[in-house]
Parts: sequence; C-alpha cells; structure tokens
Amino acid sequence: MSLNSKEIQLQFEGFLNTPKLWTTTSVYTLKQFKFELKNTLPFNGNILKNQRLGKRVESFVSFVLNQTDSCKILIENAQIQNNKTTLGELDCILLQNNTPVHLEVIYKFYLYDKTVGKNEIEHWIGPNRKDSLVAKLNKLKEKQLPILFSSFTKPLLKKLNIDIATIHQQVLFKAQLFTPYNKEKPKFNLLNKECVKGFYIHYNQLSQFNDCKFYIPTKLNWLQEIRVPIRWLTYEPFLHKIEILIQQKTAPLCWLKHPNGNTEKFFVVWW
Repeated sequence: MSLNSKEIQLQFEGFLNTPKLWTTTSVYTLKQFKFELKNTLPFNGNILKNQRLGKRVESFVSFVLNQTDSCKILIENAQIQNNKTTLGELDCILLQNNTPVHLEVIYKFYLYDKTVGKNEIEHWIGPNRKDSLVAKLNKLKEKQLPILFSSFTKPLLKKLNIDIATIHQQVLFKAQLFTPYNKEKPKFNLLNKECVKGFYIHYNQLSQFNDCKFYIPTKLNWLQEIRVPIRWLTYEPFLHKIEILIQQKTAPLCWLKHPNGNTEKFFVVWW
C-alpha cells in the first residue's frame, strides 16, 4: 500500500468513526439517513487527485453504499440545469430496501461560540467565522433539498422511473465539534455531544503548551484520527508555522501531544 493509499484509508476510517451531528430527532425537519456501516472495510474506491474534503467524503459514502446490500445507487452528483444555468446538484438518489431516497451528504467542522446567536444550533460556527451550522441547515432546507421538486428535475426522475410522491429526503450530516479551551462545556439537547473532538484556543494563548509537541495535518487529513508515529514539531517551529497561517486569517486544525503522551485535536484561531 502506497503512502497516499495509506493516508486515504486513514481518512476513510476517520470518516467512518465520525458520529452523525444528531441521532434521535430531526433537526430543522431534516432526518438523518440510517444504514449499517461496515467499519472494517478497506477502502478501494476511486479517488480523484486534489479532491476537496467534501467531495472526498462523498466518494467514501458512495463506496460504503455500494457495499451495502439494502442500498442501490441510481445516480450521483446530478446537476439540475435550466438551459446553461445550473440550478443546483443532487448528491445522490438511491434505493434503500426499494424505497427511493434523495440523500445530501455533509461533513463539517464547527466551533462553539456562545456570543453568536441565541440557541444551541446558532452557537456553532466555522473555524474562520465564514460559515455556520444554522446557515448550512437553512441552505439545505430552503435551497438544496427543494431542487428535487423543481420542474427542471422532472426529466431526471422520469428517466429513473421514480414517482416524486414516493421519494424520501434525508441527509448524512457528520461533524467534528470543538469547544473553547478551559471553559464551561456547552449543553447538548439537539446535537450529538459525541461529535466533540477537541478544543480551540486563540493564538496568543499557545505559550501554555510550550512543553508539548505538535502536528499540522493537511486539510484532507483533518478527517483522520491522530496518528502517533509522525514527525512531531516542537513548540518554536510549530509557532513559526502557525504565525504564517494566523496572518492569513486562517484557523488550522492541529494535533497536540502532551509530555505524558496524551493527544488531542485543536484549532488555533485568529479571532
């Protein structure tokens, strides 16, 4: 197995091990897709070079669905167009136990900021404050899912021999959540607290970890669980790399190894 395929396998396993953002009830009327995951699967699906993280996750989902007896993919990444204007894209239409499902796949990283919004959903934002959980849920509910009912989608459904009245709309929404360092943990009523994977801290507060070691994974490797046999950085070289990213107003995901060997994921933020 090449280094690249090893990294992809670790990304795949990280994806499998990431919990769904909610499990029991629907959130914003959005229901999570339920299917059995074979956690021991070796990944041997097709991966495009330089694929962005969201598309790689879609490739992982496609691979798992194709290994699932109860599921049959009918079409993926179907662009819905009005002449030359693209109205949107349907991630996947499949049959699950012969029931048609329109599935949208989402994988996100959110940080908890109590100063943003007024409720549990609204407090979760993107690492660079450019996006938020509530914005994504609204986009799903108001833009992405309704494309199925567009008149421009009818020819596709007819081709697939699907009656729109029988199709279920669901999401596979997985996420890694991060809470402020050394602050009171948020309460989870709607969301799944098992999604909490670490903490975040402001760049100016890093000195308290000067006896630790660090690693800055590439964006695609944000999916991975922490690997111990890697080239860890000591504090000064790590700080130098982080300074460059912070100046660009980029909040990186990092791995931390304490002197006692314990490891944690964390974001360094500039805001």
